[in-house]
Amino acid sequence: MRRLTFLLRPSWLILAVLVAAFAYFCFTVLAPWQLGKNTATAHRNQLIADSVRADPVDITAVLADPTLADPAAAARTEWQLVHASGSYVPDTTVLVRLRHLDGAPGYAVLTAFKLDDGRMLLVDRGLVAAIDGTRPPQIQEPPEGRQRLEARIRSSEGVVPGKDPSVQDGYRQVYTIDVDQESVVLGRALTPIPAGERSGYLQLSADQPGAFTPSPLPQLDAGPYLSYGLQWLAFGIMAPLGLGYFVYAEIRERRKAKRAIRRTDTPATESGTLPDEAVPAGQAEPTAPTTADRLADRYGRLRG
Repeated sequence: MRRLTFLLRPSWLILAVLVAAFAYFCFTVLAPWQLGKNTATAHRNQLIADSVRADPVDITAVLADPTLADPAAAARTEWQLVHASGSYVPDTTVLVRLRHLDGAPGYAVLTAFKLDDGRMLLVDRGLVAAIDGTRPPQIQEPPEGRQRLEARIRSSEGVVPGKDPSVQDGYRQVYTIDVDQESVVLGRALTPIPAGERSGYLQLSADQPGAFTPSPLPQLDAGPYLSYGLQWLAFGIMAPLGLGYFVYAEIRERRKAKRAIRRTDTPATESGTLPDEAVPAGQAEPTAPTTADRLADRYGRLRG
């Protein structure tokens, strides 16, 4: 145990605390964080895949489904393909800023759509390119009269603090698609569609009446979260192992140093020097032979 007393020095104690804290953080925070994101992403991808493969239903059936009052159950409706019959509401265009179309700045075009039963829904008509990357183009009004739309249910994005709606270039503009916010901007009661924690809206499919370029479907990729989680677990294991290796290396170096000290303290006998106890009393201590003496012993002394 005396060989391990050096571990009680402040430098080793600090290193041990840091390693223990890092390993604990890896196992309890970093790895669960990445593995949790992997699980959530896989769950989201499964919901999207199920919704994309599902047959389209009428939007009124979704709005009337009582089971969708539960946000957990309503989450499965996002990306659901639906049909909606009614007409576009005139003068309800709202532009969403900071969107991209083919890698260039653009806007998303929102409009209210009135169902046959009188309820109004928020509809994302798609993306348009910005002029010179800074201002919106002239937005064509949606077709008049009764329309039958095919669209996908999307969940609201929420609002960004400090990013308030405004009127610019002759259009009402917002920074996110949010049913509650657009209700205030338009001054109309938009009916929320069950789509999880937030209210949902409709995103038009391609080639629909009044549609522009639709937003692409998300890539169903699990991402790197699983590998990141496993890496953090590996780091949490490697850190204590690394500390153990440093302790072993320190003990090994200390043993080498002690052996070197013992060899230095032991009298050398190979060179002809005897220990103090081997020198008879009254005799001079023998000296080590010189080079000339060794040559004379081998070849004989030269005569003068």
